[in-house]
Amino acid sequence: MKRFPLIFGMVLMAFGMPASLTEAYGARIRTVVIDPGHGGRDSGAIGRHSKEKDITLAIGLRVGEYIREYLPEVEVIFTRETDVFVPLHERAQIANENNADLFLSIHCNSSSSSRARGTETFVMGLHRSEANLEVARRENKSILYEDDYLETYDGFDPNSPEASIIFALYQNAYLEQSLDMASFVQGQFRDRANRIDRGVKQAGFLVLYHITMPGVLIETGFLSNPSEEQYLMLESGQAYIASAIFRAFRDYKNEQDALYVSRSRSMYNNAPGESPGTTGQNNETPELSSRQEKEGHPENDTVTDRLTADKPEAATVLFRVQFASTTTKRPHDDPAFKGLNNVSSYYHEGLYKYTVGNETSLEEAGKLQRAVQQAGFRDAFVVAFLNEERISAAEALKLLNKQGAE
Repeated sequence: MKRFPLIFGMVLMAFGMPASLTEAYGARIRTVVIDPGHGGRDSGAIGRHSKEKDITLAIGLRVGEYIREYLPEVEVIFTRETDVFVPLHERAQIANENNADLFLSIHCNSSSSSRARGTETFVMGLHRSEANLEVARRENKSILYEDDYLETYDGFDPNSPEASIIFALYQNAYLEQSLDMASFVQGQFRDRANRIDRGVKQAGFLVLYHITMPGVLIETGFLSNPSEEQYLMLESGQAYIASAIFRAFRDYKNEQDALYVSRSRSMYNNAPGESPGTTGQNNETPELSSRQEKEGHPENDTVTDRLTADKPEAATVLFRVQFASTTTKRPHDDPAFKGLNNVSSYYHEGLYKYTVGNETSLEEAGKLQRAVQQAGFRDAFVVAFLNEERISAAEALKLLNKQGAE
């Protein structure tokens, strides 16, 4: 797997973060939403002696208690605190309306084989295996308990390749942070709770569909496995799992807060750097306007620009495949990008991000994404642009629908 780590946070943590910096710039992670999966008439997975909805609620409440006790500066919000049914889209709405910085959806797994065991953590993305697809299908079945679910989820069909690509677009802006959190979770499960590590994976989950922040879906173990079911039913087992999730959140918060301080200090000092419109290889941080800082400012010196800013009626939504990001800019012919042609880059949220392609359809973008992943960049995903500015998936889909109707 070819990924470039976020190193600023680790460096600051290694040398310690001066109190004056945290006071001056504040913390990045202020609000977390904890989502105990299923509930009410939706039992989720059912073991011989347990129901998923009960175990996820017990674990979720414990995680919230730990955060409130040891990280009192963080606001904890639950999607449910009792045995009630909450539609998947409302869970996302709760997170969005509260401007959450992280979304943690807690679940229990199940399999047709009683031998399946271990923990795995998912982020939003394309199904890369039949097993991943099956987990998403099972968790997404919760919508069958909702009225008018076809209308609510735009006729969602989990078997549609295009639907999977659209799902990936909605969470792309936060994929790197979500992967970081997922890695912390799996590390804690493995090293602290002594659980079998099934890894960090991607799949299309409706509960992560519309959240506007990093988010992960945590599978804490298999209720179809007798020993894991017993472990998850025990108060001690739930405490270990909740403690592991809390520790992962704490480590993620420390990293993101350190990154936020580092970027804020850099902007405050107004360090000289490369102009966003140039194509040089200056490694210093570019100076960006607030709009550019928020939305990103792409640059592309290898693909002919097919958009015209002075002719908005001719604007076309373009899709590119992002495969890497770095804190300091790398040349587009860097040996690490071997196997990829016409690499371009843009600056977004404090990182240089690298892409290939300039596709006008989701179908072609999906094909290119798979090709890039086969080239060794397994975390590659699709991003959308309009007039050389990165736009959200919602904007891209709205424009595509409008163009299709004309």
